[in-house]
Amino acid sequence: MKWFYATVLSLFFAVSAVVHAAPVDINTADAKALASAMTGVGQKRAQMIVDYRVKYGPFKSVDELTKVKGVGNATIDKNRANLVVGKPNVK
Repeated sequence: MKWFYATVLSLFFAVSAVVHAAPVDINTADAKALASAMTGVGQKRAQMIVDYRVKYGPFKSVDELTKVKGVGNATIDKNRANLVVGKPNVK
């Protein structure tokens, strides 16, 4: 029975770590990181976000993700807590 409680406890901490992960910066994250962080966004859509950012420059807000085809307000609202907009690198 001890193994059962140990397993449940380890699963709890594993899930907690995922739930409390740091937000992803949409201006620096690669497609894999975006797909992992965003509910309802797969690898293809995440790559479209990266491609948009490369073509048009950094996002000024999370809400600007709606400029990417297939990313709507509902997707942004579901993922808002997992996303941040960092300062663009100045060169």
